[in-house]
Amino acid sequence: MTPIQLFDTASSTYTYVLFDPASRDAVIIDPVDTQIARDLQVLREHGLKLIWALETHAHADHITSAGQLAELAGAKTTAPAGCGISTASVQLKDGDVLDFGAEQIRALHTPGHTAGSMSFVWRSHVFTGDTLLINGCGRTDFQSGSAVQLYHSLTEVLFKLPDDTIVWPGHDYQGKTQSSIGQEKASNARVAGKSQAEFVAIMDALKLPPPQRIQEAVPANLRSGLRHDTPAPESLLPRPVDGYAGDVSPTLAWQWFEAGEAVLVDVRTDAERAWVGFVPGAIAVAWKQWPGMAMNPDFDAQLQAAVPEGQKVLLLCRSGVRSVAAAQRATELGLQAYNILEGFEGDPDEHAQRNRRGGWRFHGLPWRQG
Repeated sequence: MTPIQLFDTASSTYTYVLFDPASRDAVIIDPVDTQIARDLQVLREHGLKLIWALETHAHADHITSAGQLAELAGAKTTAPAGCGISTASVQLKDGDVLDFGAEQIRALHTPGHTAGSMSFVWRSHVFTGDTLLINGCGRTDFQSGSAVQLYHSLTEVLFKLPDDTIVWPGHDYQGKTQSSIGQEKASNARVAGKSQAEFVAIMDALKLPPPQRIQEAVPANLRSGLRHDTPAPESLLPRPVDGYAGDVSPTLAWQWFEAGEAVLVDVRTDAERAWVGFVPGAIAVAWKQWPGMAMNPDFDAQLQAAVPEGQKVLLLCRSGVRSVAAAQRATELGLQAYNILEGFEGDPDEHAQRNRRGGWRFHGLPWRQG
């Protein structure tokens, strides 16, 4: 078995999908936000249920889609404990094992590129993120990087794996797709045959420019890629967005709804509305439903029936991810659709608990339970 290897041209990032052939349970490693449609299509084409969304570290050159995959595909987000990605539902430590169907993937703490960086071992494969690249390695000059730690991670952790272990890197800039531990031990230009002092000197002499998106990417990735740049509550103008009419704050959405200027549609599942709570007067039109978070085949018809001609529609979900997809679809159906930022529950806080960091309930807007 080999992983499904996917590539993002803009950041030269490799994303990997692994799955158990019997249960169709799957894992995705280092997903990219601009490739969310591609990745969801891959899952659909292979009939996969996404169990885990893994990060090798907090990336500086692209924004992850892990948070979106948690909403849209039902995945659990996981991240290395040392990376400070507080929104991840599982904080991985060295040696931790994640199950997906009958398969397992094991975490290896391989710091150096960042203090928390991890690699993942599955069968005879290792996914090395930015720690070990083909004929190279990740830089060590920012984000808690350490050339000394990276040298140890390469020579004392990764190079201790069997020589025939296939190396799947987080990036490649020359069109290479894979290597092996034996090949990198023998010929990697930065570390093969080098002492620690020689390696540190090589890394110190690189003098690379900072990644172009570092100021944007790192803060977003510390929140699993979920960014809610909410307008001030007093703002009367929605934020325009390509693909649908715009994003609105929960407070502005309530003002429009209460004034009869828009229909409020809750696209969460029946179970979410029953267990967590709902907005009185909102119309329930699920975007996806359990079991398996399958697409609602009647979404188009139900939404069109819910929205009178000429009315705006406000889409509400758990944290403002599914509602974006629903707003895009509503726009394709000819409706003037707006996404409600932050959703009903907002983002998870540092303890992975919701309703404490934004959301409809957080802002004290009307809701009921039961």
